[in-house]
Amino acid sequence: MLNVPSQSFPAAGSQQRVAPTGQSRNKVALKPGHSLLDWIRLTKSGRDLTGLRGRLIEVTEEELKKHNTRNDCWTCIRGMVYNVSAYMDFHPGGEELMRAAGIDSTDLFDQVHRWVNYESMLKECLVGRMAVKPSPALQGLSVPPPSRQEPLSSPLPAKDHRPRYYWFQTDGTVNIIVYTKRKIPSAGCAVVDLQGDTLRVEMLLGKMSYLLYWLFPCCPVLIVQTAHSVGKVQVCLHKSVKDKWTKVGQPLEHHDTFIQCKDRELSYRECVLVSKSDVTHDTQVLCLQLPPGSNMQVPVGRHVYLKTSLQGTDVVKPYTPVDQSLIPPSQSSAEMGSDLNLMIKIYPDGLLTSHLASLPIGSSLSVGGPEGSFSMRILHDVTHLYMLAAGTGFTPMARLIRLALQDLASIRKTKLMFFNRQERDILWCSQLDELCTKEERFEVEYVLSEPTDSWKGRRGRIDACMLRNFLERPEKAKCLVCVCGPTRFTELAVQLVRQLDFSEEEIQIFQG
Repeated sequence: MLNVPSQSFPAAGSQQRVAPTGQSRNKVALKPGHSLLDWIRLTKSGRDLTGLRGRLIEVTEEELKKHNTRNDCWTCIRGMVYNVSAYMDFHPGGEELMRAAGIDSTDLFDQVHRWVNYESMLKECLVGRMAVKPSPALQGLSVPPPSRQEPLSSPLPAKDHRPRYYWFQTDGTVNIIVYTKRKIPSAGCAVVDLQGDTLRVEMLLGKMSYLLYWLFPCCPVLIVQTAHSVGKVQVCLHKSVKDKWTKVGQPLEHHDTFIQCKDRELSYRECVLVSKSDVTHDTQVLCLQLPPGSNMQVPVGRHVYLKTSLQGTDVVKPYTPVDQSLIPPSQSSAEMGSDLNLMIKIYPDGLLTSHLASLPIGSSLSVGGPEGSFSMRILHDVTHLYMLAAGTGFTPMARLIRLALQDLASIRKTKLMFFNRQERDILWCSQLDELCTKEERFEVEYVLSEPTDSWKGRRGRIDACMLRNFLERPEKAKCLVCVCGPTRFTELAVQLVRQLDFSEEEIQIFQG
């Protein structure tokens, strides 16, 4: 069976999250001794973090409202109430957590933290279950506890835009055909998981998700083929026994639903680490192989989640996949869908990245998603694509560059301004230089804040003068400026771009 966890989403401060302009989350510097690892140690210390000495209580709405101060802060997430007072100093958003004080913060949590496994992080802070208020008509009846379900009534596109499927069989195969009713980018849009006795087929179509989900007889071979121009995806499975099927499978909950991606539950699958390759002195590309029954085509601008258990606590972090290289091979790994390449900067004091750095080849990692809100529509009729990236903020730009040069003939110029501290920090520098020589539509400019004396390129930090020269706006051109990097870089870059009279519709932020 697929492991389908509670809703997840990248934090607004994550480098891999795509967000509209104007939305950013303020991170604060945590005090020494208040890292994620320190929080895990505290939860295992035996200290009473609820103030109830191990009792679980039923909390009324009136009682919840009373606990709304920094030193006495309760909040409700999906019907469960937590005392988060002790967590306040460990929270990367600092006092931002007070927005959830004394209220049902489920919606607020989903907007900012859906990717966090709060049940594991806050299990020692659990106060109890939120009391259910029965309506007068239900007095005396047993009312079930609140539970979260996928909404089936999310706003949909026009009816004729809803994908459709049918199936047919031969003596040896079962074939499922999905018509998405729109063109599919070369990176694909299908995520297929045949695990145990379930088949899950999801189409990621802009901000919408179309799901097929069956209880399914075991079939050993799975092939996914995409006809991009007509928007057709075909999933071919080989029958283990050559007999005639009367139906494709037993439909499961949420089968044949078309809802917004943000409302869809995430699915995880166990992948195997097959290789590591150094990109710079502190950055690696990890290649993960999906299980035999899975095929994942990650659309450009989407991210996945790595999840692993450290000291008994699930640690989850989003990463944006990259292709094997910027120079297109005959068939990309994204199209094949059997491998996943993640470019990861290793932080010596990072809980997850230091674990990944020491992970031996052959180890397993849970991968969830893909997820994200980036839509290809924003690139429609764009003639000049500009990218401002700092450090690992380059990762979402890597596939965007290939998409622009391979698939979008309307884009006449693609330019990257890449900010780093030192020359040795520049990711895929030789490939970017090679791409410049091969593609006249592509330009890259490096900016170093701590260059050596021998550096001949630009020096300094992002400012209005360098952007004024970089962001050309030819007559009748349609421009898009994409920004990704650390939070302060992103905020300053967006501010400077706006000062150059670029509109909100012309700025796309990959939050850093």
